Amino acid sequence: MSASEKPRIFLVDDHPLVRAALAQLLAGAGFDPSGQAGNSCDTLSHPALAGSRLAVVDLALGEESGIDLIKKLNRQGMVVLVYSMHEGSNVIQRALDAGAGGYVTKREVAESLIDAIRAVLAGERYLSPRAEAALRELTPKDVLSGQQQQIYQLLGRGLSNTEIARQLNISVRTLESYCARILDKMRLQGIKELRRQAIRDAGSEV
Repeated sequence: MSASEKPRIFLVDDHPLVRAALAQLLAGAGFDPSGQAGNSCDTLSHPALAGSRLAVVDLALGEESGIDLIKKLNRQGMVVLVYSMHEGSNVIQRALDAGAGGYVTKREVAESLIDAIRAVLAGERYLSPRAEAALRELTPKDVLSGQQQQIYQLLGRGLSNTEIARQLNISVRTLESYCARILDKMRLQGIKELRRQAIRDAGSEV
């Protein structure tokens, strides 16, 4: 494989030593560390960004938010993988909601980052073991917006789509769009599974 065929990876971390170590790790794994930056502004203006297939982004960028950078990179069509010390479930979920294709915590082994890069470049979502464990602790209240939580509660009461739409004064099609987003956030396979989960959660709150 020639150097030009290697996947080009852009690195964003506010610690130069971390970026240097990551660049060495990725080069050894057959990737091309195309460029690096320590903040959002330098990232977006860097000439190497446009030719890169993936950005590995830390969430702590000094006074800046890596979440905002993920959104901006996403709008440019860039695939983003988060590599961060943050292991809180809410932070991980926010990064995924912002458009990150995967999340690896910095306490994982180096092979986890390499596996994650290969996965997201292949169009798959990747969560490192610690990130996946953290998300398993999330409740619907943690991941759903106010309107989504209301719909989830009504589903838990056994109401039909028509009844929920009428109560919320929205169309059934709009309700179905909300449900699709809820399914994605809760990583459920279909509306039947969503209803069963909502009813179980409603019963546990009684």
